[in-house]
Amino acid sequence: MAAESDAFTPLALPVLPLDDEVVLPGMVVPLDLNDAEVRAAVEAAQAAAGGGSGKPRLLLVPRVDGAYAATGVLGTVEQVGRLADGDPGALIRGRGRVRIGAGTTGPGAALWVEGTRADESLPEPLPGQVAELVTEYKALVTAWLRKRGAWQVVDRVQAIEDVSALADNSGYSPFLTTEQKLALLETADPVARLRLATQQLRDHLAEQDVAETIAKDVQEGVDKQQREFLLRRQLDAVRKELRDLNGDGEGEESDDHRARVEAADLPAHVREAALKEVAKLERSSDQTPEGSWIRTWLDTVLEIPWNERTEDAYDIRGARAVLDAEHAGLEDVKERITEYLAVRKRRGDRGLGVVGGRRGGAVLALVGPPGVGKTSLGESVAHAMGRAFVRVALGGVRDEAEIRGHRRTYVGALPGRIVRAVKEAGSMNPVVLLDEIDKVGSDFRGDPAAALLEVLDPAQNHTFRDHYLEVELDLSDVVFLATANVLEAIPEALLDRMELVRLDGYTEDEKVVIARDHLLPRQLERAGLGADEVTVEEDALRRLAGEYTREAGVRTLERHLARLLRKVAAQHELGEAELPRTITGAGLRELIGRPHHVPESAQDPAERRTSVPGVATGLAVTGAGGDVLYVEASLADPETGAAGLTLTGQLGDVMKESARIALGYLRSRGAELELPVADLKDRGVHIHFPAGAVPKDGPSAGITMITALASLLSGRPVRTDVAMTGEVSLTGRVLPIGGVKQKLLAAHRAGVTTVIIPKRNEPDLDDVPAQVLAALEIHAVTDVRQVLELALAPAAGAGRREAPLAA
Repeated sequence: MAAESDAFTPLALPVLPLDDEVVLPGMVVPLDLNDAEVRAAVEAAQAAAGGGSGKPRLLLVPRVDGAYAATGVLGTVEQVGRLADGDPGALIRGRGRVRIGAGTTGPGAALWVEGTRADESLPEPLPGQVAELVTEYKALVTAWLRKRGAWQVVDRVQAIEDVSALADNSGYSPFLTTEQKLALLETADPVARLRLATQQLRDHLAEQDVAETIAKDVQEGVDKQQREFLLRRQLDAVRKELRDLNGDGEGEESDDHRARVEAADLPAHVREAALKEVAKLERSSDQTPEGSWIRTWLDTVLEIPWNERTEDAYDIRGARAVLDAEHAGLEDVKERITEYLAVRKRRGDRGLGVVGGRRGGAVLALVGPPGVGKTSLGESVAHAMGRAFVRVALGGVRDEAEIRGHRRTYVGALPGRIVRAVKEAGSMNPVVLLDEIDKVGSDFRGDPAAALLEVLDPAQNHTFRDHYLEVELDLSDVVFLATANVLEAIPEALLDRMELVRLDGYTEDEKVVIARDHLLPRQLERAGLGADEVTVEEDALRRLAGEYTREAGVRTLERHLARLLRKVAAQHELGEAELPRTITGAGLRELIGRPHHVPESAQDPAERRTSVPGVATGLAVTGAGGDVLYVEASLADPETGAAGLTLTGQLGDVMKESARIALGYLRSRGAELELPVADLKDRGVHIHFPAGAVPKDGPSAGITMITALASLLSGRPVRTDVAMTGEVSLTGRVLPIGGVKQKLLAAHRAGVTTVIIPKRNEPDLDDVPAQVLAALEIHAVTDVRQVLELALAPAAGAGRREAPLAA
């Protein structure tokens, strides 16, 4: 009767919190009374019960991450005594669910709350579906208990008929997590609770089956390997006894090679060729050199990983994260690698991994100035893809046999570098970096670049045949990355087989990020300094990148950082400075001297090259990236100098033609520009490009020459903040040129703020970094008149005219 009244009457109970533990109705649990909260709750329950015949009652509430559950369990204190370890304890039995309400007061130091019973009952007899669920649950529990050898518990579970008690009995299951037990506690409906317990038990049994299957497979594999090892040792022993009976050791090596070939995992055509060579070895005498050649060839063939392949990491976002973490900038290369992985993943998902005997390899050519990270990018690509990485240095290679291998008839013959790279990688799908492919030469020993045509052709390299191996080697799954500094040095047929990706250098902001995140930690370690001992502020890194170096890459920047840290370490060891130390931009001069590359715009106006008429600033592309190029023009004395055009600065034929076009245009159209063109007819014209030891050629200095001559004739100097690039025609049209991105990066590094480019090169601005475009005022022009209006300073006493076109 009391139990029925509890279902409707609010209960005032002391709270016994259970940290990360759940007790279900019907469970009996021992609790340690040394815990202050447990002792307070038990004492409060005993005080509330007084001396009555009823057992003290309390509320068991789970507490997960400091938060109390909304449902608890009504518990009775069955016994207070000593636990097995001798500590004081209490035995608590769960009686039923209680939905927790508001707090209340009660005796003792425990927290008291009001609650109402939350258990639901089922009608008798049980519906058919519920009875089936009970049967299924008991069968699953029986199967699990039998695996654990708990036969006594099986009978007790089978004897439980109440659905609610059967579901709550799963609270004893050790494999349930706190969250799963809490879900059972908060489910008031007995049928829903039993269904949840059944699903949890079913999932656990499925996991156990998978684990047992894996363990069984592993054990079978180990047993097989042990048995194979034992049989091979017995076979070796039998062969040794046979050789001893024959009285000599002939055939020992040939037998060993035959066993190795038969045991190796080789493709069918390779196994057939290897067995033929073993047969030759068995027939040959030990005194003949042919036996040595065959043994070396067999060892090489057996070392090649014919059927070994690493699994690609198809986590596309993870691969992009690896590339971003290891390299700043270089978005084109990162996007290409990400696209390759995405396509390869989709091909694999659709069963298109091998089509027509060819796999989905890739051939990329990374072309850019030195120091931009082409070589290190190969390692990052291999890391992102989860593949082995091998670097093949091609600089200075002149022998075709270095690529395709030597014939076996030569003493000391070896396979080519491609085969050796695959063997070194240990898999048939590595990332192979062909470093400095533009430095490959050719002489009487052949042309290595021609030998690379088959290697880098995706339509042919699945049947690549090395001269030494003389068996087909599948290279279609290899990712080839070729690096080069000068695109023009790569043969046209070889370049046609590769996908071109340009690396045009870093902006100043990107250099600062690279120095901060990559170069500085590496140089700190090499200098024996800790990150907490030396701090290099960002303004110091920016000055190092902008004033102490002028390069497309970051090699010189890293050398300056190394020199800076060596200086700090030396001063500390000599007692001249203390650590920790912070290096600012103002302190660089004291440590490593004056800046070497002060921007032209930062110099005194009287000392700038363009402060006098006849000097213009152009932009050019070199093997080291973009660069600023100055053009100087002068007129000879009519009495002493001969008329005509003189060019100095080691110019190529194309640049000489541009100078003649510029002079011809001014002679024919100079009057329209209000220039004294008579001087051009009677006096000699001298055009000079400084740094005469450096060869120069290319069709992009036309408007720079015209501007220099127009400045000389008009007496108006060229604006110091203006640089230009563009070819010119005899009619004054500004024609498009190449290398816009490299040239704008060079202008940005040199402190130029205004750049003139041909109108037809405007689409190339999409490739220029946004921060560079924001720092430059770029004018796209179509006619020489626009160039002169933008570039020449205003005449004395006249205001500067507005530019007719600005982008």
